[in-house]
Amino acid sequence: MILTTEKSILIIVVAAVCTFATRLFPFALFAGKKEVPKFIKYLGDILPVAIIGILIIYCLKDFTKGDPNTILPQLIAVAATAAVHIWKKNTLLSIAVGTIGYMLLIHFVFV
Repeated sequence: MILTTEKSILIIVVAAVCTFATRLFPFALFAGKKEVPKFIKYLGDILPVAIIGILIIYCLKDFTKGDPNTILPQLIAVAATAAVHIWKKNTLLSIAVGTIGYMLLIHFVFV
């Protein structure tokens, strides 16, 4: 299937509009002086931790293969992520340090 320029632009526009709409919807729904429901507040508190837990499980899924060149970079990256998060309490910084550290380890150290 060959995409023309017009089709590509249309796909990008539709994706952008849908992404913007999903970001705008909560603000439109809870705008003004309406109280945010307790369930939504609960989800806002619990989902970030749950998502990070799922990401950890996904990232360590190959752990059982037993190859040190796979296991050691993963353990070092998880330890670095945890250490930075405990130190700075900044989720984005922690994830960035872990991801960049892991990429550097698998490309330059554990080749």
